Amino acid sequence: MQTTAQRKLPRQSRLDPGGWYWILYILPALLMYILFMAYPMLDSVRLSLYEGTTGARTFVGFDNYVRLFTDPEVSARFWGAFKNTWVFFAYHMFLQNVLGMLFAVVLTNRTMRGRRFYQSIIFIPCTIAVMVTGYLFKLVLNPQFAGPTLRAMGLGVLAKPWLGQQQTALHVISLVSVWQWVGIPTMMFVAGLQGISEDLLEAADIAGASSWQTFWYIKFPLLLPVVGMISILTFVSNFNAFDIVYAMATPDGAPNYSTDLIGSLFYRYGVAGKHPIGIPEPGVGASISTAVFVMLLIGVVPTLKATQGKE
Repeated sequence: MQTTAQRKLPRQSRLDPGGWYWILYILPALLMYILFMAYPMLDSVRLSLYEGTTGARTFVGFDNYVRLFTDPEVSARFWGAFKNTWVFFAYHMFLQNVLGMLFAVVLTNRTMRGRRFYQSIIFIPCTIAVMVTGYLFKLVLNPQFAGPTLRAMGLGVLAKPWLGQQQTALHVISLVSVWQWVGIPTMMFVAGLQGISEDLLEAADIAGASSWQTFWYIKFPLLLPVVGMISILTFVSNFNAFDIVYAMATPDGAPNYSTDLIGSLFYRYGVAGKHPIGIPEPGVGASISTAVFVMLLIGVVPTLKATQGKE
């Protein structure tokens, strides 16, 4: 004869790991993602097929994409911003992330004192608003403001209009952005290094491996998933960068579009409108964002396959 507990077992089995109840836990996050990420993205694709403002839109098919890649003015601005964005990305990928890994290796050295303090110092710039950082550095880099102090210190050669020269403006903005965000990869690498088993490191010490050999043959291979994730975050965030250029230069990418990024280009066409008329073209702006999404997808998928799942 079955007991009461045994008769209730089928109902309790619904809570087994293989049941369907788990959907209830992810449903709020899924709804938020659909509402604020998936739907706007799909609506942007739809909007790229239309021409005109909110009041009157006309279906034009792929004309906005044709204009984006063939119109002399629009195409020149797009490819110029595309090239500048790659330069901006290169600074973060090869300078910010390399410095982040270097700082992380130093900060996880067990013999180092004050590690928590230095971690805080490196991470503090990440907590400052980008607009505040941009305006402060714009002031510091102004030769009329900082020039007298630099000359008094014997550094008058640095009193130059760094943000007013096409050859230096984008590089200076990139370096400021690297300074602000280097704390993010540093903390992620620190977490990854702290997750490496001490047994592996002790075995390397016993085998007589040098610090470089331990890092290159043990730590770095185990950090590849973290490297891949940081690379993806860097890639996506840099191709959406806008605020640092807005704060330190202008939405027009001054001087002479030398600091124009994909984000500022989208802002001009899709939101604010081109100078001096100021009439936005949402269709062109949406085609820019859709084209960039495809580029991000092409870059992110191979990176995930190459780095994730490695042990």
